[in-house]
Amino acid sequence: MAKLIHSMIRVRDEAASLAFYEQAFGLAVIDRLAFDSFTLIYLANAEQTFELELTVNRDRDRPYDLGDGYGHLAVSVADVDAEHARLTQAGLSPLPVKQLTLGERVVGRFFFIADPDGYRIEVLQRGAPGRFL
Repeated sequence: MAKLIHSMIRVRDEAASLAFYEQAFGLAVIDRLAFDSFTLIYLANAEQTFELELTVNRDRDRPYDLGDGYGHLAVSVADVDAEHARLTQAGLSPLPVKQLTLGERVVGRFFFIADPDGYRIEVLQRGAPGRFL
């Protein structure tokens, strides 16, 4: 059986991206591989073994076109309201908390936030109905 190990996104401003992911989700650099034309930076925290890989291409002088195929990354938190308040206080501009229902069944509570390159991250209430670990 396959195990997901990382997801990669391309970022322009290494410092801004590292600061965002550290402040927003407690992700720290666990490895950094600098090649001639690009750098790969792997981020993780003690909550999981899954990693986020940031690719920084040295010759990139314009924002990436995220297109209409990218959806979002997702993280789960113990208290979605407290995380929303913390990220708001930090000036990271999360969107409002929403509740997803299917008929009368509450499926989850969540909000979205965007990183410096515009990648959307869904922040879900852990322990909510469904698969939100």
